[in-house]
Amino acid sequence: MLKSNLSKNLTGKIKLPGDKSISHRAIMLGSIAIGRTIINGLLEGEDVLATIAALSSMGAVITKCDDGSWIVDGVGLGGLVEPDDVLDMGNSGTAARLLMGLLAGQDMICFINGDASLRTRPMRRVTDPLGDMGAEFTYRKGGFMPLLIKGSDDLIAIEYKMPVASAQVKSAVLLAGLSAMGKTVVIESKPTRDHTERMLGHFGGEIEIEPMDDGGNRITITGLPELTAADLTVPSDPSSAAFPMVAAISTEDSHITKPNIG
Repeated sequence: MLKSNLSKNLTGKIKLPGDKSISHRAIMLGSIAIGRTIINGLLEGEDVLATIAALSSMGAVITKCDDGSWIVDGVGLGGLVEPDDVLDMGNSGTAARLLMGLLAGQDMICFINGDASLRTRPMRRVTDPLGDMGAEFTYRKGGFMPLLIKGSDDLIAIEYKMPVASAQVKSAVLLAGLSAMGKTVVIESKPTRDHTERMLGHFGGEIEIEPMDDGGNRITITGLPELTAADLTVPSDPSSAAFPMVAAISTEDSHITKPNIG
């Protein structure tokens, strides 16, 4: 028979990994901003490293410092260059879909692929509105990866009402809207995570959020801004915080501190 001993109380301060969604966006926006962005607390998992590799292959200079921070020397909006190889996004749907929005406004051809799991995830929910803006896509039957994207430096600003709530779709359209002349509008019937909106504002984007009577939001991004480098600290991931939290509340007299939780 197995016997377990009662754990002692847990005390102290815990440093948790950074939020993955915000880490992706920090790298992407830092790469198209003008100047040097310093990022602290970046999550260094495989998904974010795939985003770093993709942006590095298109001209952004992204470097890890000895103190654990990351430096991103951006190339400005429209300054990315055509990569020599396929952009492999691994298992990251967030990276793939947001990158499509970013690349929709770049006058170049890119091939995007992922692992076996990512190749089963539908992409038309993103490629359809981006196609309405002027980007061109070729993909497997059903809208699956691998896919080819031919971006345009003459995107059309659109008003897009999302059929389903999705922060990834919203973010892709807003990122594409950066390269469209005029105002791109995304209407969401239910609020979704607003990381992209907050971070666009942090980097100098002109974005407006108008709450609607049905509980949703009307989000407007003004195209062709000059994004500027902006240092940031990525908050810790709330899902990672759950594990020590459960351990603490299930162990008598525990007291732990978890700073900087998103």
